[in-house]
Amino acid sequence: MSQPQTLVAGANAALPTDNISIRILSQNAIDCAAYRITTEGKVRGDGDMIFYGQTRSDDGSVSFRGHDSDGFFDINLPAQPATIDKIALAFSSAQTLAQIGDVDIQVLQGSQVLLTSQLSASGRNEKAIILAECYRRQGSWKFRFIAQGFEGGLKPLSEHFGVEISDDAPVQAHSQNQNQSINTQKPINTQKAGSAAQTSTPPPIPASPSINLSKITLTKNQSSINLKKRDDFGKISVNLNWNQRPDTAKQAPKKGLLGDLFKQHKSGGIDLDVGAMIHLKNGEKTLIQALGNRFGSLQSAPYVLLRADDRTGQVSGGEWLDINGQQWAQIEEVFIFAFIYEGAPNWAQTDGVVTIHVPDQPPIETRLTEGSNNSPMCAIARLVNQQGSINVERINQYFKGHQEMDKAFNWGFSWKRGSK
Repeated sequence: MSQPQTLVAGANAALPTDNISIRILSQNAIDCAAYRITTEGKVRGDGDMIFYGQTRSDDGSVSFRGHDSDGFFDINLPAQPATIDKIALAFSSAQTLAQIGDVDIQVLQGSQVLLTSQLSASGRNEKAIILAECYRRQGSWKFRFIAQGFEGGLKPLSEHFGVEISDDAPVQAHSQNQNQSINTQKPINTQKAGSAAQTSTPPPIPASPSINLSKITLTKNQSSINLKKRDDFGKISVNLNWNQRPDTAKQAPKKGLLGDLFKQHKSGGIDLDVGAMIHLKNGEKTLIQALGNRFGSLQSAPYVLLRADDRTGQVSGGEWLDINGQQWAQIEEVFIFAFIYEGAPNWAQTDGVVTIHVPDQPPIETRLTEGSNNSPMCAIARLVNQQGSINVERINQYFKGHQEMDKAFNWGFSWKRGSK
């Protein structure tokens, strides 16, 4: 396999007229975006912007996966409309580039890296950067590394490309103290398994009059948010994503009781599993997770579905839980958790992030970075029905296993060991 070509700022190279992926790697969180631009230098509409709040173009030919320190834009070059002259790739941050650190960009065809570039952070005080562009030239596509600083953040950057940005005030998160007890022990549930796994992809983003760039991050100081009562919340999707780069998972496998939880993939990657405990209004309690093949159902109780488990730990889109918001009146609580099934033995190495997508609401995210390296289980958040509203509460507490977490929150399940 040939070595990838390295580009300096201003240099360009030919692209295959095929499906490509552009990977953006950073040491700290950044907000990446892609803009499909006409010869006039502007987008045709808001459907030509792809970012964390709208992960697909209006026709699906450009999409974003991964997360804010390891993101991929998947681009079907032959499918681009004739009116699209270029696809610009950019990012913004609340920090300066010097604070973020160097940013790497790769162009891939399948698993093969074709081109690489590095944006040096030294002496750079911009908070927004136009990184690169794919552009048409005499019937073919080329890639140019730009590395151009831009004044302002994601809003002025997007408006520069002609995206109409909503001026709606972002929803505010509310502080709430979390004081839960802790106990000890270990996995898997004995209740009746749910329906078989169903594989699905995130739904296309509907057209809207303007883009809302708000994103809500739940932290220790801002630990909950309430979404007002609706008759129908639509399809609520919960994504668990993490850093699957092998170079961040080099610690030796752990011995003893937790050895199986911490073993490495052959690829050196990390496998996190997301799950949920659901309490329905009729008193029924149900567990959803890949262990034991308990995938749930959207159309019948418990109205929560785990999409097909990523058993390789190498899918950059992570894992997804869907909640049927049309049936929110039947649900008392959805308690979301994750555990390290294979890979790095501490949460800081995973760089894990959970994002809750509720239609017509900004994405709600929380990071899984506070756990010690002997606690592979994380209680992440819970969605509580408060007289028809959804109260999203960050938990971010860590445990040795399912049973210890269960006791801490009084769910009352019976547990035994299990495997995938």
